[in-house]
Amino acid sequence: MKIVLAPNAFKGSISASAAAAVMARGARAACPEAETVCVPVADGGDGLAEVLKDSFNGVADTREVRGPLDKKVSAMFCHVPGMKLAVVEMATASGIALLRDDERNPMLTTTYGTGELITAALDLGCERIIVGIGGSATTDGGIGMASALGYRFLNAEGNEVSPTGGGLSKIDRIDASGLDPRVSKAVFEVVCDVDNPLLGERGAARVYGPQKGATPEMVEQLEAGLSHLADLMQRDLGKDIRALPGAGAAGGLGAGLCAFCEAELRPGMEVVLDLVRLDEKCAGADLVLTAEGQIDYQTAFGKAPAGVAGVAKKLGIPCAAIAGGIGEGIGQLHSIGIDAVFSLCSGPMTLEKAMAEGEQLLEAQTEQVVRLFAAGRR
Repeated sequence: MKIVLAPNAFKGSISASAAAAVMARGARAACPEAETVCVPVADGGDGLAEVLKDSFNGVADTREVRGPLDKKVSAMFCHVPGMKLAVVEMATASGIALLRDDERNPMLTTTYGTGELITAALDLGCERIIVGIGGSATTDGGIGMASALGYRFLNAEGNEVSPTGGGLSKIDRIDASGLDPRVSKAVFEVVCDVDNPLLGERGAARVYGPQKGATPEMVEQLEAGLSHLADLMQRDLGKDIRALPGAGAAGGLGAGLCAFCEAELRPGMEVVLDLVRLDEKCAGADLVLTAEGQIDYQTAFGKAPAGVAGVAKKLGIPCAAIAGGIGEGIGQLHSIGIDAVFSLCSGPMTLEKAMAEGEQLLEAQTEQVVRLFAAGRR
């Protein structure tokens, strides 16, 4: 029997690579003769760089960059020299997890450090740069990132404005004359798992601003600032990004990467599954197992387990999922290829206990799922 193990990370508990390894142990405990194929996956959020680093034997490159506020942080990106590829997770440089709750303020935060990571990748000769844009602390429309690459955002007096959410409304002109010339020679792909536009009720400020510490007054200021930036992008750069799905991701960084770096926005799941060649690795499999921290009806909308299930369904392979938490509407997942969903937890327990014992629980549950599948085959 051939079993493919393609989990996403369990945020805060188990990385995707570790999850695949412990699931393989569980599968072999149930069926020692089985061939197990580990294919850790990601959907553009936490763990993207690690998954692709492990898949391609890449290098973890750590740099000191400007964090969401003025404080320096150590941020890692993945470098695959043989492919001239870099994978940057903006959350490592500009993420909300880098701030205390009382530090959250999207009027003051910046994506500048993300731009510094991109510059570091260009310094290494990378010609393809994948940027994962989940988990941001920012609503700056990407002007911080662009500033690190050589763009200048000038006020009416010709002075540079602060590359933060609060600086958006003060910009009078975008000056691209100092742009790093290597940017135009590189291919940028932006991976995200949302399709929110830049502006409006589903836009960056109104949907995500409050999560990043914005008051109702700040939300309106950020909305006006992003609208003003969109006008300038069209006037000064010839880029109309207002209606672009995903432009509102990461506080408008999706829009910024498209306008400032000619990036293409793609679903993270699609990019990762292509790169790790999941189709090829599933060929001839009898069972595909995926996993994630939370599985519910929203899983169908671009999450990694849905992508894995889609590949399995296309190939006619049964697919089961293991979840740390099972939410509402999982019946909707059967039509996309997830045939059954199993709980990670062996009984009532606190979230803290489940996270602390995640690997043991995942291994044990995988063993039981494979035992059930093998019994059904008999």
